[in-house]
Amino acid sequence: MKILAFDASTEYCSTALWIDGVVSSREQHAGITHSQLLLPQCQDVLAEAGLSFADLDGIAFGMGPGSFTGLRIACAVAQGLAFAADVPVVGVSGLQALALATGADKVIACLDARMGEIYHAAYVRDDDVQLLGDISVCHPTDAPLVTGNGWVGCGTGFAVYAEVLAARYGDALQRVDAAVYPRAGDIATLAARQLALGLGQAAELAAPLYIRDKVALKICER
Repeated sequence: MKILAFDASTEYCSTALWIDGVVSSREQHAGITHSQLLLPQCQDVLAEAGLSFADLDGIAFGMGPGSFTGLRIACAVAQGLAFAADVPVVGVSGLQALALATGADKVIACLDARMGEIYHAAYVRDDDVQLLGDISVCHPTDAPLVTGNGWVGCGTGFAVYAEVLAARYGDALQRVDAAVYPRAGDIATLAARQLALGLGQAAELAAPLYIRDKVALKICER
């Protein structure tokens, strides 16, 4: 199976080619230039493997939550490539990709959502990385609590709101990796299982996962 995956949900632009479990990738700090970098990265990883878009079995993209513009770019590219190659699409949450990246069995994934909030989700690992409850957006002081100890915290939310989240979770946290961000290689790995189970979508059904519909604070709210 050959899967092309990419993520533009944060300030990083990440692309990966997954071939039967072997991953090659490109990553770059993009700022706001994802639209300029994403397709060239895709072309690079395919050229390196001697493949074209027509050789792919599926397209995976980081569906969010994250930067609204980045999510729309990734979704649009996924749809366009999938239509052209006539392959299914899989959207993968960047929070789930964070959980996979830690290698831990119990993970609290948090991304900075701006405007004083975080995107939050908790995951446990068995045969797969399973979501507990819902993906949410909230103030860090209201982050959903978890039961038991041995949890690993990850993502930029733990960097921006380190003290607040440390106080919120206390002894439940075993360690924190605040530097990890969603990577296309992890998105491809998660998507491979879904594609193997026949859970890919038609290109026109692919959609970003925004969680909230508010982009910025009003002047009066600031």
